[in-house]
This record gives sequence, structure tokens and C-alpha cells, in this order.
Amino acid sequence: MIIVTGAAGFIGSCLVSRLNADNFNDIIVVDNFSTAKKENNLHGKKIKRYVDRNDFFDWLTENYEEVEFIFHLGARTDTTEINKDIFDLLNLNYSKKIWEACCEYQIPLVYASSAATYGAGKLGYDDDEAILPLLNPLNAYGDSKHEFDKWVLQQTAKPFFWAGLKFFNVYGPNEYHKGRMASVIYHAFNQINDNGRLKLFRSHHPDFKDGEQKRDFVYVKDVVEVCYFLMHLRQHSGIYNLGSGQARTFMDLAFNTFTAMNQEINIDFVDTPLVIRDNYQYFTEANMQKLKNIGFTRPFYTLEEGITDYVQQYLNPNKYL
Repeated sequence: MIIVTGAAGFIGSCLVSRLNADNFNDIIVVDNFSTAKKENNLHGKKIKRYVDRNDFFDWLTENYEEVEFIFHLGARTDTTEINKDIFDLLNLNYSKKIWEACCEYQIPLVYASSAATYGAGKLGYDDDEAILPLLNPLNAYGDSKHEFDKWVLQQTAKPFFWAGLKFFNVYGPNEYHKGRMASVIYHAFNQINDNGRLKLFRSHHPDFKDGEQKRDFVYVKDVVEVCYFLMHLRQHSGIYNLGSGQARTFMDLAFNTFTAMNQEINIDFVDTPLVIRDNYQYFTEANMQKLKNIGFTRPFYTLEEGITDYVQQYLNPNKYL
């Protein structure tokens, strides 16, 4: 059996699809199933059992001998949330319990970290674990992911294989439930579809023109391929970046979304909201060499390819992966 936590969410449900595609069907999905995510994101997938996240550790104690692998993707991901107690409960302490269970039962583990751990990027975006303690996240969400990464590296007891994946700006099908935390591409599609226009944040940094802010946008289909690769590799434990490896501007994103929708380009710039302005990242770009060094050589979707696939195969037909 393979366990996926956060399975009803964005990346988790896409991973279940990827596993099903190669006939991995004995999947235990773990999540808070009180929302519509389950009905939409997991509809039609081959799943052995649904386990509520609050019941998971009791279930694992009884069934660990049958578990082959754990993907821990469940988390509170709202970057505007300021209640540290929520992040301590769901992102830090829950993850520690999963780590300790994997150590006790010797189950290999892949868990979700985040590029938010890099903060403003003053030390760059290199997944060298030696510099990890020096990073300074900009929000409580990034802090929670960073605290767990640091805790992991301090542990003497480890699963025989583990990997933490620092997700950059992931976009793609099945993110529809995420509201304001969904990708810019998703919001761009909806704005263009509704109004024929797109609003982008104005730059408040002297080194960046409006729309020239850059992010590492990575398609969810690439993310789940890396997860699948690591499940089979089961060596070279560590913390890895998971982005496309190429920073692209929001103007690039906008132009490609308009093009994929066969719409004329109409862009308005609005002030970045004060609540996020001071903590806004103007540049992110994953150094992907470490992952390449362990054998992942599959090419990633370009931004053009990813947006076209997302818009024309999923958003426009209103489909789930």
C-alpha cells in the first residue's frame, strides 16, 4: 500500500492519478474529507481506503506492515495566515509524528517542503543543506516548513530513505478549490474568461518594472513525475528543490495565458495589497542540479507548454486530472 496525505488536495490528487496510471491502486488517501475536494479531486480514482487525518496514526499502527511508501503532502498552505498555532499543529508537529512513525516502521518517506523557506532569496535558491539554517522565511507558512526541514536534519533516527521537496510555484489541474491561494495562471484564466482583461500586481521594487517580477513556475505534472521517480529510486536521501529551474516574468505568464485562450492581450496593473507587500518575493529560481545529479533527467514542461496544456486540456473543458 502507498499512503498519500493531503490526497484530496491539489498535488496529492494529481499524484494519485499518476500512481493509478501505472496500476498502483492500493492507495490509502489521508486528508480532511469534510470539504468538496474529495468529491471532485478524487472522483474516479482507484483508492483502497479513505482515512481521516485525525485517525491516521491509529490506522498506521495497525497496518504499517503493509505500507510500502508514504508521500506526506498534507499541509496548511495559506501564506497569509498569521496564526502560528495552526501551522505548528498541521505543518510542524503532524509532520514530526509522520517522520517518527517512518523511522519506527522503516517506511520510506517523501514530504512537501516549500520555496517559501528561502524568504527574499538573499542567499539564493540553492538546496545545499549546509546553508539551510541561515535561511529567513518571510511568513508563518514558510517558517513552519523551514522549522521542519531544520528539525529533520538534526535527527539521528531517519527512515532508510527520505526526501524533502521544496516546491516552487506549482500550477495545474485540481487546484480549483484553493481560492486565493490557487496559482496566478488559474486566476488569470478566470479573469480573462470573465472580463477579457487581466490584473497584475504593480512592482514596488526599484529593480523590477511592472510585470517583470519573476517566479519559478512549475507544472504539477512535472512535480508528480519527480515524486514517482523518488519512490522507485529510494536512495540519496536529502532535501531537494522542485521547480522548473527557470524564472519567468508575470508578463510571460500573462501573454501565454491570453495566447492559449485565443484572446487579445489586455493587462491592467494594480497595487500589491499592503497585507503581502512587505513579504512579496520578486524573484525565485530553483537550482535543480542536485536532483539532476541523482538521475532525474526528464525534461520539464516549459511555461508555454504547461500553460497551453493546462488551459486547453483542463481549464477550458473544466476537467480534473
